[in-house]
Amino acid sequence: MVKKSLLALGALMVLFPTMAFAEDPSAATLNSGLSALWILVAGILVLLMQGGFILLETGSTRMKNAGHVAGKTIFTVGLASLVYWAVGYGFAFGGDAGESLNKFIGLGNFLYEPSFLAVDGENYPSSVFFVFQLAFVAVSLSIAWGGFAERAKLSVYLIFTLFFAGVIYPIVAHWIWGGGWLAADGSQDFAGSTVVHLTGAMAALAGTILLKPRIGRFNKDGSANEILGHNQVYTALSVLLLWVGWFGFNAGSWLAVSDGFFGFVAFNTQLGAAGGAVAALLISWLVLGKADITTTLNGALAGLVAITASCAYVEPWAAVVIGLVAGVLVFFSAKFFEAIRVDDPIYALSVHGAAGVWGTLSNGLFATKDLVTITNVGKSGLFYGGGWEQLWVQFESVVVCGAFAFVASFVVLWVMKQVVGLRVTEEQEIIGLDLSEHGTYGYPEQMKKAGTSV
Repeated sequence: MVKKSLLALGALMVLFPTMAFAEDPSAATLNSGLSALWILVAGILVLLMQGGFILLETGSTRMKNAGHVAGKTIFTVGLASLVYWAVGYGFAFGGDAGESLNKFIGLGNFLYEPSFLAVDGENYPSSVFFVFQLAFVAVSLSIAWGGFAERAKLSVYLIFTLFFAGVIYPIVAHWIWGGGWLAADGSQDFAGSTVVHLTGAMAALAGTILLKPRIGRFNKDGSANEILGHNQVYTALSVLLLWVGWFGFNAGSWLAVSDGFFGFVAFNTQLGAAGGAVAALLISWLVLGKADITTTLNGALAGLVAITASCAYVEPWAAVVIGLVAGVLVFFSAKFFEAIRVDDPIYALSVHGAAGVWGTLSNGLFATKDLVTITNVGKSGLFYGGGWEQLWVQFESVVVCGAFAFVASFVVLWVMKQVVGLRVTEEQEIIGLDLSEHGTYGYPEQMKKAGTSV
């Protein structure tokens, strides 16, 4: 025990050197250091969710595109980091736009240079907040890529990343998290069911509409052909990685450790995910006669997406209900998009779009007075005596943010389609993006060229 305590103290001294010279570090100093450490760890957990997205998109698509999926994810995370540092963070959290303009967009903090240490009035250094928010941008961007899968040019990922990470996502984030007009209205989106997930899903919808379905996905009579992913084990592992990362996503959004409230947020997160997984399995079993694995996996993710907005506002029983509804919703939502011939290879529209809408609206029903007092955002929901006001604010957030993200993404992609094109040729799509875009295979031993000797 003594050895562990000394090691922990030594680690804190390395991370926060000023403590090493303080004869009697104050409680405030310790709290600031621990909060900074937790936020950074949470940000790293969220960033590691990219590993989950790589496996999710790879496992849900065909082997001939596996290397492309993995490579473009790493590349776009890198590019988004630079763009968000240069301009995106300033649009999201810059405070120099003036009172009127600041309702709609932030200005300032471009080419952001954080202070070396936490300054007076800060509970943690701004650098760790930047890292945390940057990880959210990367998640939203990876959600958008679901609508582009298996048919978009590599150049499309490059150009769209500039606009999405630089302008589209930051504006939505500013409206709700950066002191914008929806924040003033009391919009409750604790960790991003709307800001992160719905924004990414609307970009995915714009992409899949303009790119059109993959070859062979739909027949001339409108009937659908299922294009199976090549590795369901990858997909299951991706869900586990994302599930673990979600504790950084949700619990980290409390941005403090002193009162331990982040533990309650994590508690609700687990219940929401569990409800989604169970409900999705049961509904698929009931409707299809077989328990569908893909639906179950999507149900877990849908539960996580839905509870993301409400994890700090609702009681545990409500977290379970929110997850259960999300699990059922993701099943029927996927059927709906298939019926209207929208090709959504990784179910981004259902998991992140439909569940994101439900999760945001659920606050207007289940937010409690006590938890609203703790978070100090908005009002209690309809079922807790708050009337219809908070539900209206939540509905307003969904409609406005969803519409903006879709229209802005559609315009950018439509212009790109006219200028440089969005989709690879039919021949390139058939042989796969690994070879056509990169000149190699993700699984070279499985995809040998004809005539190549062992």
